[in-house]
Amino acid sequence: QVQLVESGGGSVQAGGSLRLSCAASGRTFGTDVMGWFRQAPGKERKFVAGVHWKSGATFYSDSVKGRFTISGDNAKNTVYLQMNSLNPEDTAVYYCAVGGSIGTMGHSEGSLGQGTQVTVSS
Repeated sequence: QVQLVESGGGSVQAGGSLRLSCAASGRTFGTDVMGWFRQAPGKERKFVAGVHWKSGATFYSDSVKGRFTISGDNAKNTVYLQMNSLNPEDTAVYYCAVGGSIGTMGHSEGSLGQGTQVTVSS
């Protein structure tokens, strides 16, 4: 099983920035993608960003495109999410995820982290 440890969440004012980190360990074989989901209070969990290690391709939801940047170190199984120009709508619990593809990322048992809270105040 894969262990995912997230860090970097916190509180920030609108317009500010935060950087999330996630390190994967354990059975990481086959985790070709890593990325992030988020879940706001009372809402369903949604895809935020992902990176495909082999191709280097990155993927973003429309709501964060141009403001968030995903990067990582494949050798260290670590992924980062640089979040700029944050607004209150970005307030959510952010979950690190792994998978064999962007479409299956976070779907299998143990492929989603415990989450880290991001709160943006106006």
